[in-house]
Amino acid sequence: IHTYSLIHDDLPAMDNDDFRRGKPTNHKVFGEAMAILAGDNLLTEAFGLIAGVQPSASLPAERLLEAVHVLVKASGYRGMIGGQVIDLECESRDADLTMVEYMHVHKTGALISSSLEIGALLGGGSSQQVRQLTSYGHHFGLAFQITDDLLDIEGDAAVMGKTPGSDAAKNKKTYPVLTGLVRAKEAAREHVEGALGALKSFDEKAEPLRALVQYLLVRKA
Repeated sequence: IHTYSLIHDDLPAMDNDDFRRGKPTNHKVFGEAMAILAGDNLLTEAFGLIAGVQPSASLPAERLLEAVHVLVKASGYRGMIGGQVIDLECESRDADLTMVEYMHVHKTGALISSSLEIGALLGGGSSQQVRQLTSYGHHFGLAFQITDDLLDIEGDAAVMGKTPGSDAAKNKKTYPVLTGLVRAKEAAREHVEGALGALKSFDEKAEPLRALVQYLLVRKA
């Protein structure tokens, strides 16, 4: 689903980006029509994968169905697509911080939160663990997007694999644009701390999640 979203996000009708991770974007190589179909197929396959999981004593059908509902909400208008709509709308209208945060929560945070929520559901986690991991994903998504916006201003094209400044060129309203670099960096740190706080009751098995969210503050791409 994430790859599908990137393919569609790069299309001329959306962000119109020529490069992704240092390589020409899908539509630049295969054409717009094929890029649209590739994205559509990836989204379809995602639901095929989860629908193909067989219920068992340790994985009841009710939990599988709940996971599907989480995925539908996160990838549709109540999640990622809804956030993308706001992202496009913000190019041609004034936007405040509340709207930008709404966009981040839905466009980026929803898919990250849902991946953790689904993992907890299918792994037999308690309702409290599901809530905690979902909260971690919420803060992770906001921290990721804020640092991504910062990299678009301060990043190195050779390291990032794409040209910085694309947000400003498209008149996108981002966290650092609205708050300034200093406050944006503070907000990123606050959300990293929020994510770590959500994992407080987890043992050392959650160390990879702790390391991953802390990495957001030092990443260069």
